[in-house]
Amino acid sequence: MDQLSFFDNTVPQPLAARLRPQDFDSYVGQEHLIGPGKALRRLIDSDQISSMIFWGPPGVGKTTLAEIIAKKSRAKFLRFSAVTSGIREIRDVMQEAEESRRYGQRTIVFVDEIHRFNKAQQDAFLPFVEKGTIILIGATTENPSFEVNGALLSRCRVFVLRALEKEDILKLLHRALSDPEGFAGQRIEISGDILQHIAVFANGDARTALSTLEMVILNGEIRPDGSVLVTKEIVEQCTGTKSLLYDKDGEEHYNLISALHKSMRNSDPDAAVYWLARMLEAGEDPLYIARRVTRFAAEDVGLADTHALPLAVAAFQACHWIGMPECSVHLTEAVIYLSLAPKSNSSDVAYMTAKEDALRTIADPVPLQIRNGVTGLMKDLGYGDGYKYAHDYEEKLTNLVCLPESLQGREYYNPSGFGEEKRLKERLQNIRFWKKDHAADQDAPGEEKES
Repeated sequence: MDQLSFFDNTVPQPLAARLRPQDFDSYVGQEHLIGPGKALRRLIDSDQISSMIFWGPPGVGKTTLAEIIAKKSRAKFLRFSAVTSGIREIRDVMQEAEESRRYGQRTIVFVDEIHRFNKAQQDAFLPFVEKGTIILIGATTENPSFEVNGALLSRCRVFVLRALEKEDILKLLHRALSDPEGFAGQRIEISGDILQHIAVFANGDARTALSTLEMVILNGEIRPDGSVLVTKEIVEQCTGTKSLLYDKDGEEHYNLISALHKSMRNSDPDAAVYWLARMLEAGEDPLYIARRVTRFAAEDVGLADTHALPLAVAAFQACHWIGMPECSVHLTEAVIYLSLAPKSNSSDVAYMTAKEDALRTIADPVPLQIRNGVTGLMKDLGYGDGYKYAHDYEEKLTNLVCLPESLQGREYYNPSGFGEEKRLKERLQNIRFWKKDHAADQDAPGEEKES
């Protein structure tokens, strides 16, 4: 459990700690969970908390939510640190909670960084959660599916907290400048552009945003009149990055992702890696890049290299689970591979062409021969009449017509002939030639064609 020392009240608290919200009115973000009428908000407001896990990236309000619960609930609230607490401390607290339960007092136990508990420590909680001795609230930045014991996890409801939006971060920064617990008593000269850039640099982390703001103000230029001037150069020195040149919502954002795409499409791995580094080092969300890279794998490489899409998806997963800065190497691997892979946009062209026809013929009926006649009435109406099961034929091919009547003969997929798609092109040509030759008729399985 947390213990206070004599010096805790004499050492100035960091800005993020001073501004920690005390209620939902000052809480920012997570509207999908604590907005009016949302599930978690209803549970907290009605004091009907059950065991739960808060899962989300750093600085998004997991601990703050737990502290709001502590203030609103009539239950006894105990805090645990997964870093410093062992099984003995867990058992002591469980015994205390058991005593409280006998007197009708509920106990909420909050465990920060619950993923740091080993299996034995997590198992020590299980019987007390099962019989209702405690209500467990865990906070973790790691996927609880992998880091929390299955038996314990099955008794907890998981709430996923999202990285804060830039607008949320800006709201916090403006509050810090005007709040008495922040810098309301000082004259701070800091431009809106600099606040925007701090919000971008924070990458959805409120703690990082407030810590950065505090750092740049403490290192700001003190003027003769006592005001503090924060310049772009001071922010760059404090953050160690030139991220002020890049706004994830501005034109440069789209210019850089375009440069990455076009470099990969032009089979230029050197340029592609350069533009990747430009974005990552400027504070771009690696998941955004990973999504675009995954799209590129199907849109521009496609069936010319069927390993491209699984590799891109694996890079996306690595970015999701590992994050920056470690995931930079996974994105680099994917970008280099896709740059050097043979290119084909045949899948994209096939879909876009089919999309035009689909929108134009949206009301055309599905041909009867490929409808599923699952009831007697459907069979009486002709559903499935003339259907041919390809596996019943030696060639595994039939002359079955699968397009609507208005589109018969249309061809959407035209393989490029590059890389692995060369084999697909030959196969498709053979299939199309065979179907043209057998368009008029085809014997039933096992029958000989009449001369």
